[in-house]
Amino acid sequence: MKLLQGKTALITGASRGIGRGIALKYAEQGANVAFTYLSSVEKGLELEKELEAYGIKAKGYRSDAGDFKAAEELVNAAITDFWNIDILVNNAGITRDNLLMRMTEQQWDEVMNANLKSVFNLTKAITKPMLKQRKGSIINISSVVGVKGNAGQSNYSASKAGIIGFTKSIALELGSRNIRSNAIAPGFIETEMTAALDQKTVEVWRDSIPLKRGGTTDDVANAVVFLGSDMSSYITGQVLSVCGGMLT
Repeated sequence: MKLLQGKTALITGASRGIGRGIALKYAEQGANVAFTYLSSVEKGLELEKELEAYGIKAKGYRSDAGDFKAAEELVNAAITDFWNIDILVNNAGITRDNLLMRMTEQQWDEVMNANLKSVFNLTKAITKPMLKQRKGSIINISSVVGVKGNAGQSNYSASKAGIIGFTKSIALELGSRNIRSNAIAPGFIETEMTAALDQKTVEVWRDSIPLKRGGTTDDVANAVVFLGSDMSSYITGQVLSVCGGMLT
């Protein structure tokens, strides 16, 4: 039996990168998938067809996770279309890297809104339905830089560290209702975004990782499958690093 058979997941920011990898892996494991995209409309429509090819129900929604009202409307629409949401994966996020002395208020606010406020928005919106069904798994995508920091990413690091604190607090608040809350902290994951980087820079990063390679979207997606499945039914309030040993 597939690990997520009969479950329905809502995944934000799934049109590309890690989010896309999670959505495909969830469909492969039997989950119905509701997902969001914002600017990548064509990629969102393509993903919907790819997911349906696995024989599951899939639907993409154009929605801004950083918008509180839009998040409420999204959850209501998804529940109307899918009847229930068993798993929420808060993946949507952006970067606006800069040294603190050069960072603008707008760069700070945009990252905090897209990365951290979005997690609050969706989690708050999904809480009432999950409380009603007395079960649920909330999985928040943080980052290793939310644990260790990174020069030139104070806004991104702060947002990802905030996700960890939020995740642990929600685990304590909702655990008695059988709702779990965990975070995943990916390290250097190779996607289309990292493919545009200078090859020498990429090699330096790879060499600094104990496993001597960058991670794949499947590496992250497999961990998200585990935390969404019943195999992790006694795990909550935890941060799982998927980083090849970077934090060791």
